[in-house]
Amino acid sequence: MIGGVFSIRIKEFPMNICSKLIAALMLLLCSVLNVSAAPIKKIDTPPISERWFGIYVDTDRVGFYRQTISETSDGYRMEGFGSVQMKVMGFSKDASMRETYLVSKGMGLRSFDVEQTINGASSRVSGKAVEGSLRLKNESGGKTVEKQLRFRGEVFPGPALNIYPLMRDASAGKSYKLSVFDPEELKIKDVKISVLGEEKTPDGLPAIKIRNNLYPFVSNDIWIDSQGNTLLESVRDGLVTTRAEDPKLLGSFVGNLALAKKDLIYDFSLVRITPPIREPKKLTALAVEISGWNDALPLLQEGGQLVEHNGPGKINIKTGSLVQAVAAAKPLEEYLKPADKIESDATEIVAQAKTLALGVKNQEEVVRLLAAWTAEWLKDTVDDGGSAVESLKSRSGNCQTHARLYTALARAAGIPTRFVSGLVYIEGKGFLYHSWAESYIGDRWHSVDPTYGQLPSDPTHLKLLEGHLPENMAPIISIIGRIKIDVLETRY
Repeated sequence: MIGGVFSIRIKEFPMNICSKLIAALMLLLCSVLNVSAAPIKKIDTPPISERWFGIYVDTDRVGFYRQTISETSDGYRMEGFGSVQMKVMGFSKDASMRETYLVSKGMGLRSFDVEQTINGASSRVSGKAVEGSLRLKNESGGKTVEKQLRFRGEVFPGPALNIYPLMRDASAGKSYKLSVFDPEELKIKDVKISVLGEEKTPDGLPAIKIRNNLYPFVSNDIWIDSQGNTLLESVRDGLVTTRAEDPKLLGSFVGNLALAKKDLIYDFSLVRITPPIREPKKLTALAVEISGWNDALPLLQEGGQLVEHNGPGKINIKTGSLVQAVAAAKPLEEYLKPADKIESDATEIVAQAKTLALGVKNQEEVVRLLAAWTAEWLKDTVDDGGSAVESLKSRSGNCQTHARLYTALARAAGIPTRFVSGLVYIEGKGFLYHSWAESYIGDRWHSVDPTYGQLPSDPTHLKLLEGHLPENMAPIISIIGRIKIDVLETRY
């Protein structure tokens, strides 16, 4: 399931808590999935790493959160991005947040920059702590407001709450009162953290349990490991939970959101470039450098592109006329076989392929006809239309749906075809994640985009993944939100 539903009956949950809960889900910390059963001791530093979370209402995954903690010369940088989609008292709430906090060695707040969007309304608040006051600037609705919030001692960001006890004393019975900055309400709140003692998570992992009163009338229980990594956070006795997850398990969920270009992840996955590509539809070739690349991923060739390593975490991709066409190895039989959600042997798929290819002997022309028909037949939506057979009937779906239906039709017509994904340039925006196909015509693979009816696909198509299964999509989580693109050359 993509997105989710969050519903609470009015008698059980005060309305003013609902909006706060959305922000609450964004203030989550990183996790470690391998936990030691050794006694919990004071830690000198927060966990320096990147961690991923899945956010759930009951058993439905409704969002995700990624946080990275890194060391600076005089403290730490805490960066995070998260999105949730809920339904509160009959109406939908979509929320996303991108946040950066610079903190001291003791986790006290020094400066911050928080961007958040709730139901399409965006705002940005930034500022720094100076001599007992938090000086901030709030940009929202085209207006900018500056204000100061006074505090005594130190003020802390929300993501530091779970780590704080382990950097002091996490013995059972200990409690701490902290001043915490709330970027949604633009307030400094007094929060009490109580250490309840060692207690395994519901999944049986050794942990220490703490509780805080960040949200009035709502119990907020947290299980952390001996290094200060959050394993599980439970709001309102498990109604809403945030669980540490292996990125590989979360990868297909995040990947599907990105490929569907859902609002929940749109800004996170969009790769902006400066300056923008001029008249991308007239391009004949493109060369780019991608930095922030995961070197463990394969470099996919063919389909009109050439990829080369350009140093650690960097690759160069050339497309279009910059790539010399060479014969490819003969395709495997699997590219003619039916597969899950690509039912090339289904009666209706076979019949439609025969109808479209009737009287056409040239394979390239068959591919062109199938791609153009798919683009016209399916209404482009952000929601996945399901399998090839389902979308043939419903006539709607996103780019993945287009690629599945086209692939099924092409295989039914006897043309080896595979499902691929990567990036494509959207004029005026940047590069977004996208799915299309490649068909084997003559002696090589040709890029085909059945969403836009293109053969060959325009040169801004940068192939990164092959395959339509969840495990094929999972690697996207290792690069999404990290990579940057520099245009090296354009040809027209």
